Amino acid sequence: MSPESLLPVYLLTGSDRPKRSVALKRLRDRVGSDSVELLSAHSESGADVVAAANALGLFGDSAGRAVVVESVENWRKDDVDAVRAYLDNPTPDTVLVLVADDLKKDSPLEKLAASKGEVLRYDIPKGSKLVSWVGAQFKESGVRADGEAARALVEIVGEDPVALAAEVTKLAAWADGDPVGRREVEQLAAPGREAAAWAVTDAWGARDLAALLEACELALEKKDPFLIAVNLASHVGRVRAAQALAEEGLAVREIASRLRIKEFPARKALQHAERYSRAELEAALVRLAELDAAIKGASRLSAELELVRALVDATRGVEQPVSAT
Repeated sequence: MSPESLLPVYLLTGSDRPKRSVALKRLRDRVGSDSVELLSAHSESGADVVAAANALGLFGDSAGRAVVVESVENWRKDDVDAVRAYLDNPTPDTVLVLVADDLKKDSPLEKLAASKGEVLRYDIPKGSKLVSWVGAQFKESGVRADGEAARALVEIVGEDPVALAAEVTKLAAWADGDPVGRREVEQLAAPGREAAAWAVTDAWGARDLAALLEACELALEKKDPFLIAVNLASHVGRVRAAQALAEEGLAVREIASRLRIKEFPARKALQHAERYSRAELEAALVRLAELDAAIKGASRLSAELELVRALVDATRGVEQPVSAT
């Protein structure tokens, strides 16, 4: 399709940022990257955008030009009115591309774009349908992945579409045509927002004291010692519970359901449970309860030092405590 067939305005919106980016790239490619002006509604008003669109028309470039405006969800009524007046007599061969983060449906700007051009809305389904969306991303990337792989990726990364898309790209490069399942995803995918907290619990679960102390140091740069302690205590409790349920003969899916968690953290808990005896886990819970009291004022030592001492105790087990009683 030639640039001349483009409409005077396009609105790209919705929660699916990766697809919005693809659609924006296609529109920019239609006119050529050298014929695109990038603006932001954070700093440019509707009147500024109109001025830019009119100025571009002075060059008389028959190949077409585009004015791309990010974050138009921040515009006010005056900005929308300025664009509305412009679209009554738009500059020939100039396309307005308005980009918004999940603009409300039936907003004045969306109605305007629909009447004068086209609205391209890309939304990501939530809940269980998100797994299907991830599966579609795998397919588009040429990855042979089953439903468990898509489910595992959502469990590990979370619901951020940009992070999920990035992990799909990484897995596609690694797979190089080979199939990808839950095991590969669990081994390669990077956890989402709580990566620092995962590093602490993973190192504890591996009984890797050096890695644990390093992860603790990094976590302390962003989190209060109390939050790190609470997160680890919650994880140790989950490991102990998963261990007990496994001893009853329950499978991973049943354990996840019983503990009201997803399968990935349930698998993690069971992996960690293999490295600790029941007595060691119970002793670790007691030690972390002592840490809670110490951080809340029962000790004169700093919270950071108390945390490190407790981590060493909880990792070494009941036979080699280092804390003083």
